[in-house]
Formats: sequence, structure tokens, C-alpha cells
Amino acid sequence: MPRSLNSVASRNRRKKILKLAKGYFGRRKNVWTIAKNAVEKAMLYSYRDRKVKKRTFRSLWISRINAGSRLHGISYSILMNKLNNKGILLNRKILADLAMNEPKAFKELVEQVR
Repeated sequence: MPRSLNSVASRNRRKKILKLAKGYFGRRKNVWTIAKNAVEKAMLYSYRDRKVKKRTFRSLWISRINAGSRLHGISYSILMNKLNNKGILLNRKILADLAMNEPKAFKELVEQVR
């Protein structure tokens, strides 16, 4: 009995990878073996960087809160400690937004914990 190759499934598998490689430069977009490696690496980077994005935003929020709090004569760590002691449960994302876009509200918050 002759060997069956199922070329339909093979072609579909390759087309799926080449579709993901659309927009890549040079042979990375149209040569199967190179495109497969490029897409694999890209998928690894995208998985990793979804985690890194959370770290990056947290450090950005901390920088913004620190800058805003130092304008009112208090450091970031002292502000966060006093907020926790007072039971004010605002996360860093909201605090950073207040420090950037609502300086009056942020100032009232700092005065409240003093």
C-alpha cells in the first residue's frame, strides 16, 4: 500500500505559520524554515513580555506617585505607609493617575495622611 502524505494538512500547517510571519523582513516572511523559527521566537517574546509589561507599569506608577508626593514634602515610602495605616485602600495605578491628572485631589490625600 502506498504511503499517504496528507499534503492538505501539511500545507495548512505551513500557511498558518507563514500568515503569522506576515510583515517580517526578508526571508523571514516567506521561507518556511526561517519563518517557523522567527514566529516561534516571537511567540516566546510575546509571552514573556506580557509579564514584563506589568512590572514596567508598576515602576512607572511608583515614579509618578513619588514625584507627586515629593512636591508636597513627603517621600513615596512614607506616603504609602501612612495610607496603609489610615486604611485608605487606593492602588498605585489610581494614585499615579491622581498625581498626574488631579493634583488638587492628590494634595488633599497627602494632607489627609499627615
